[in-house]
Amino acid sequence: MSKHFGQLTDRMNHFREEVLNAKPYVCAERAIYTTESYRKYQDKPVILKRAYMLKNILENMTVFIEDDTLLIGNQASANRSAPIFPEYAMDWVIDELDDFEKRDGDVFYITEETKQKLIDIAPFWKHNTTKERGLSAIPPDSKLFYDLGIIKAEGNITSGDGHIAVNYGEIMHKGLKSYRNKTEFMMKNLDLTDYKNLKKFYFYQAVLIVIDAVFDFAKRYADLADEMSKKEQNNTRASELREISRIMNKVPYEPAGSFYEAIQSMWFVHLVLQIESNGHSVSYGRMDQYLYPYYKKDIEDGFITENSACELLTNLWIKTMTINKIRSWSHTQFSAGSPLYQNVTIGGQTPDKKDAVNPLSYLILKSVAQTKLPQPNLTVRYHKGLDDRFMKECIEVMREGFGMPAFNNDEIIIPSLIEKGVKKKDAYNYSAIGCVEVAVPGKWGYRCTGMSFLNFPKSLLIAMNDGIDPESGTRLTKGAGHFKNMKTYDDLKHAWDVVIRDFTKHSVIIENACDMVLEKDVPDVLCSALTEDCIERGKTIKEGGAVYDFISGLQVGIANLADSLAAIKKCVYEDKKISRDELWDALMNNFKGEKGLKIQNILINDAPKYGNDDDYVDELVVDAYNSYIDEVKKYPNTRYGRGPIGGIRYAGTSSISANVGQGVGTIATPDGRNAFTPLAEGCSPSHGMDKNGPTSVFKSVSKLPVKEITGGVLLNQKVNPQILEKEEDKMKLVSLIRTFFDRLHGFHVQYNVVSKETLIDAQKHPEKHKDLIVRVAGYSAFFNVLSKTTQDDIIERTEQTI
Repeated sequence: MSKHFGQLTDRMNHFREEVLNAKPYVCAERAIYTTESYRKYQDKPVILKRAYMLKNILENMTVFIEDDTLLIGNQASANRSAPIFPEYAMDWVIDELDDFEKRDGDVFYITEETKQKLIDIAPFWKHNTTKERGLSAIPPDSKLFYDLGIIKAEGNITSGDGHIAVNYGEIMHKGLKSYRNKTEFMMKNLDLTDYKNLKKFYFYQAVLIVIDAVFDFAKRYADLADEMSKKEQNNTRASELREISRIMNKVPYEPAGSFYEAIQSMWFVHLVLQIESNGHSVSYGRMDQYLYPYYKKDIEDGFITENSACELLTNLWIKTMTINKIRSWSHTQFSAGSPLYQNVTIGGQTPDKKDAVNPLSYLILKSVAQTKLPQPNLTVRYHKGLDDRFMKECIEVMREGFGMPAFNNDEIIIPSLIEKGVKKKDAYNYSAIGCVEVAVPGKWGYRCTGMSFLNFPKSLLIAMNDGIDPESGTRLTKGAGHFKNMKTYDDLKHAWDVVIRDFTKHSVIIENACDMVLEKDVPDVLCSALTEDCIERGKTIKEGGAVYDFISGLQVGIANLADSLAAIKKCVYEDKKISRDELWDALMNNFKGEKGLKIQNILINDAPKYGNDDDYVDELVVDAYNSYIDEVKKYPNTRYGRGPIGGIRYAGTSSISANVGQGVGTIATPDGRNAFTPLAEGCSPSHGMDKNGPTSVFKSVSKLPVKEITGGVLLNQKVNPQILEKEEDKMKLVSLIRTFFDRLHGFHVQYNVVSKETLIDAQKHPEKHKDLIVRVAGYSAFFNVLSKTTQDDIIERTEQTI
């Protein structure tokens, strides 16, 4: 129960506990029905094969209605069970069958029967998955970067794209039948003597198949609810089931006519998108805007009360939590806590620059606080006109201690989007997608971020080693000499510029190879149909169907790069406390021995550190980052020139938990970090290095080229719950956030409101902290499901005061 926000209704509390207590099993149903379809329709164009696949899944998968729920729809045969998507990858599934329950974190369970079902279908998928084709498509020189962990893009070829929000407002306003009618019209007017239109024809056929399949899927639940109502002894529940049956016979095919119908329509489409493709970061968009007309009308008509509307929202969040995803263990280290990043955005502005906060914005805050779950991911769009009352309500949610809401800044994001060609009206309608990345719902292509992960600290080590990976001895690029022979800091700066530009090219090559395979092999029919202008253009999203298409990779270890450059410049070249040979040898030996420890202490203690508002170090990382930003701008994505506005790349720091995974593969670095330990996450300072308080952190982060990092400038902060007890302290935090956004033009900030002592105790006594949720990166997760390495990383983050 929340002191400020009240408590869940009894049945929603029971439903929440039921979902959280459900063991996350591996579910084979989707894999079986997908394999059936791929075998049966091998001769069909791939777009039709994908449509028949989804149809087969929706016709045959298990459907059920929980006793406590008012919203209907399940992703797998049981809540929290994770489907397998064999078309993307099966090798790791078979290799790890006996290890799912033995994982250090993100544990899944699997029955022997399920194991056998997956083993039985595995031969069909041998050399027949996007992972195998994707890896084969990467040229050998670029494949070295993937294999050595310098550039990781596993999620791009082992799962769907995701990182998108469709236009739920349009769907609930017009219904899927409007999309069907539009598709039929476009198909009837095709001139099939033009061979280019044949491909459009197949796409339109696929859209019709899928929309009809969604209609029939909803009818399955309508029939089930009707059948259950006839057997139900409780009259109240029987009436609810009849209402559920009525609604499922209507939405999402027909327009929604009430708040209840609108939420059900939205949830059902969201669910089917997750069944179609297991790409994460499928987000809800600006929910308080498109749902508000339904809420307002029903409240005014006395059709619902605030309490009944709140119960529907809490029901939605619990249903959102039922969706689950299993990743390979190597991919899991980049996404610890089984996150789905299903983001809800509230607040912000209207296109005429008025405050968009409304009563539903407050109710969403209340419902999220009551439910207290790691899903959905809640983001508040900040702007100068956001009033203190709403800000204080956000702080009250933060005090609940589950890492929400995050704040994104309209004052920097909207101008950045407009500068890149996004129309003003659309820019003002942006929403957070997944973590902190942004896009326009219903008009943006896949993967607005997360294309690949480029390890900056490891890149620096290779630049220092004449283009050779010091750990494996593999030459990756020509390089510009060895650090031992670099007489000035400018020599190192030049080496970095040469290497990072070449590495950027290889990241683009890897991303393009992945996109080419995904476009050809696994087009998503429903998601494309619900994204403008795919139907008008007769193209899927990957073919260039979206109105806008901007993407970004993610750069990992920003703070480590900053501190490393500062330590080298200060301690080696200026103060000459360490020679070039001594530093290099210490790095290769992981600071072992008395001399190594002495060098490590000098690197840590005698050089400026990023996060303290010190221009010396902050300007060094900006200069280094600009080499990457300048280079990546040169390379459009695979949709460039095929319809969308943009088609270009930009930077992003929303590295999720990749700082742990990529740290494991990185030897000691010149900032004094030991080998194989986590890198700094997002654009946050290294643990314990930000000693001058949160304002200095904000100032350092704001010096980054924020307008060029539209893929997200992720800043995590941690505070002790005790410092937000008093009213004046809450207002101090409000003022601090306003200063960061209004004066310093920060992009994003989010808070873990939890003490180090609590986290340590939870690690020792997990049974006492089952409900402890922490902010991992751009998302929250239950602390107990994280690996010990990720837990340690969160524990060691600097605890700020205000």
